[in-house]
Amino acid sequence: MLHHMKPLTVLTVSFLLAGVAASHPAQNPTRPPASRRSQRIKMPEVRVTSPDGKVAFTLLPNPERLTYAVTLDGVPVIQASPIVMKLDGYDLSTGVVFKSEERTETKETYPWYGAKSTAVSNYKGAAIAITNDLTSVDYVLEIRAFDDGVAYRHVVPGADTASRVPDEYSAFTIPERSTVWYGGVADGHYETNYLTKDIADVQAGEWAGPPLTFKLPQNAGYAAITEANLVNYSGMALESEGQGRWIIGLGHRQPLNYPFELRYGREEAKRLGKPAAITGTITTPWRVIMIGRDLNTLVNSTILSNLCPPPDPKLFPEGIKTSWIKPGRAVWRYLDGGPGGLDGVKEFSRLAGQLGFEHQVVEGFWSQWTPAERREAADFSHQQNVELFFWKHRNQLGTPESQDAFFKLLADSGVAGAKIDFFDHEAKEVIDLYESLLRKAAEHHIMLVFHGANKPTGRERTWPNEVVREAVRGMESTALMERARHQTILPYTRYLAGPADYTTMLFNDRRRDTTVAHQIATMVVFASPLLTIAANPTNLLASPAVDLIRKIPSTWDETIVLPRSEIGEAAVFARRSGRRWFLGVMCGPAPKTIPVDLSFLGPGSHSATVIRDDAPDGSTIKVQTLTYRSTNTIALDLRAGGGFLAAFD
Repeated sequence: MLHHMKPLTVLTVSFLLAGVAASHPAQNPTRPPASRRSQRIKMPEVRVTSPDGKVAFTLLPNPERLTYAVTLDGVPVIQASPIVMKLDGYDLSTGVVFKSEERTETKETYPWYGAKSTAVSNYKGAAIAITNDLTSVDYVLEIRAFDDGVAYRHVVPGADTASRVPDEYSAFTIPERSTVWYGGVADGHYETNYLTKDIADVQAGEWAGPPLTFKLPQNAGYAAITEANLVNYSGMALESEGQGRWIIGLGHRQPLNYPFELRYGREEAKRLGKPAAITGTITTPWRVIMIGRDLNTLVNSTILSNLCPPPDPKLFPEGIKTSWIKPGRAVWRYLDGGPGGLDGVKEFSRLAGQLGFEHQVVEGFWSQWTPAERREAADFSHQQNVELFFWKHRNQLGTPESQDAFFKLLADSGVAGAKIDFFDHEAKEVIDLYESLLRKAAEHHIMLVFHGANKPTGRERTWPNEVVREAVRGMESTALMERARHQTILPYTRYLAGPADYTTMLFNDRRRDTTVAHQIATMVVFASPLLTIAANPTNLLASPAVDLIRKIPSTWDETIVLPRSEIGEAAVFARRSGRRWFLGVMCGPAPKTIPVDLSFLGPGSHSATVIRDDAPDGSTIKVQTLTYRSTNTIALDLRAGGGFLAAFD
């Protein structure tokens, strides 16, 4: 809890020094004398509203410290919360002097591989110049308000030779009676189950890996807390302080997670458990609250990528459409059996070609091949119109020289991409490694998949050669038993941050409490530019749904999250690719009757291939060809963990 000082009676003209939580004490020197304080310019209330006027970020004229609040249609989304930005142990957010304010307004569009093919960035903003009176440090607090969220960040100028240590303890106070969904960071570093709680039941000391999603009381809307444009800085997690408040926790103070301890040990964790120094100007990531009256708004938001710079045209001449960046679906021999070795890779590429899939992800056994065998695998795959991705441990890529050598090896072998694994930390030096890998890979025209990773932060706009990252508890997890609940939470939590490598769709026992129809529907709901399929391709080719599976793309032109969708209960998604619409429905752990209005379809009649559950145990499906019009409604009676999929031509 923050313990504020009683306001002084002297005529102050800025915020005064305030203490912070006992667990995070401020390290400020004594306040200046009253004669200096009385000469300050009063900190005004600063209100930044979205272009549609519905979302507002308000910097409050708190006499003690920088404090903000966020509203949607006047309803609190984030209640009054303190901003705590530290530099070398000094709290820059108290004892501040307002200097100036500059307003901005921007609207732009750009091509995108996400819920839609065109992203729209439309915001109003303010840049507030501030001086911390106790340290004489000047900085800028930037604020932006979009129709679907708000964001703020700090920019602290500094000489190129100056090395300083930033830290943050800013808060997000969620309104009472809100429901929150969040995953931890200690057990699996973003590869965790999700908890569902009333905000009052979240205990102090709990940790969450963003995005943390919450539903406001009285159906007032939804929101999610995360960060954007994470570069040259430590990653952010959230620590509960109780009473609805979450505090920023940078990588150095996040709890040690099990995967990192297993792979790198506690001594390495201790080394990374210190705040990282930054040379020159310090630009924090954007602290983002995504906001929407409905789930459709959240799922369609591009706010994270909007807050990131566009790609470098020298590396990506056509931006995200640069020719060597090739989204698609991938086969993967890991969870569902299949032949091994070089011959096995060639066979999987042959089967991928039959499915019309574009890629194959190859695990680490490729490193035992000769250069001739690597080239043989790639050449054979190219004949099937399939590109290869090779797996690599990140601990072998710690220097620019090793990165250059690896990516050159791939390019010389005809391999299109790499799957790099085991990051397991959000310390600044690990974040720096992502950036170095992406740049070096781009120089060699190599696409990247990151596993054992932290959440994405929109940087795939800057680096379109990052086609997906994991940061999710996916099909690899053998312990995940309540998959129906998990898979109907993810579209509104983890996937809000960006595409996830869930390695989706299995028909065997690993589907747990979901049906085969549910599993096939994940291809539509769990969209990612690189969509890796866990099922053995022979099982896909043997499925009565194979013709429909072949049609499902990895990128989309339009997405609509339909009514009756609810976090942890149901995902009802309509997605369009070209003129073809797909309807994917995944039911959570309780049976549901869901009417689906087909008004998203165009005029006229539409021939539809429809997949429903058939056998009582969910192990088989029924495939039908039916005709629908946009005026029709499909009444779905879904069993627990059931699913439905339709493609409308």
